[in-house]
Amino acid sequence: MQKLKPEIIFEDEAIVAVNKPSGLLSVPDREGKEIALKQLLQQRYGQIWTVHRLDKDTSGVIVFAKDEISHKFLSKLFEGREVEKYYTGLVHGVPSAESGSVDAAIMEHPVKRGLMVTNKKGKHALTDYTLIESFGNFSLMQFRIHTGRTHQIRVHMKQVGHPIVCDPLYGNGEPVLLSSIKRKFNLSKKEDEEKPLFNRLALHAEKLQFTDAKKQKRSLEAPLPKDMRAFLQQLRKWKS
Repeated sequence: MQKLKPEIIFEDEAIVAVNKPSGLLSVPDREGKEIALKQLLQQRYGQIWTVHRLDKDTSGVIVFAKDEISHKFLSKLFEGREVEKYYTGLVHGVPSAESGSVDAAIMEHPVKRGLMVTNKKGKHALTDYTLIESFGNFSLMQFRIHTGRTHQIRVHMKQVGHPIVCDPLYGNGEPVLLSSIKRKFNLSKKEDEEKPLFNRLALHAEKLQFTDAKKQKRSLEAPLPKDMRAFLQQLRKWKS
């Protein structure tokens, strides 16, 4: 993981936007055992400020500030919900409606640390979803989040009965095997067991849109990672 080079999508004197790979922490956690994206950027830029974060297993666009003034400005934008945040993800099953919203407050589980639940005592959370493509067992979705709660999309999709694929906290966490989507699947004689087709949280932060301090509109986009593209290719190939 130490060899991971952050892919810079955009930078100017105020910000740096990165396409974060899945499996890399945004900022150091309490244990501090794993290298985080912020530390990799500090090696390159010196001091850097955290504006928002992505879950470790979520890939995609994340923005850091290069100075305190930019940090203050961007934090205000995020807090004031003036940043449009779009995600792409794969869920189990096919939602009954092609588009909709989940408006359900979220709080931390009273006993299980790190697990979030919907509860009216929690903080307001709103997620819009749109069905892009369905594959029977799975669906490709676009999400727009209007709030930035921990695990928001993951919790909301569990709430509506369509958890994110390979989600260990809010879904079954099981890898997707080719035998589950391909009819008449036969394991090759060389293999003892089937290799997973996809084995990580199928969620990608696709785009951030906002107006920067210079009144310029910014649209920062990260293309779907290679593993998600390959998974989609297989789903399309064996779509019944």
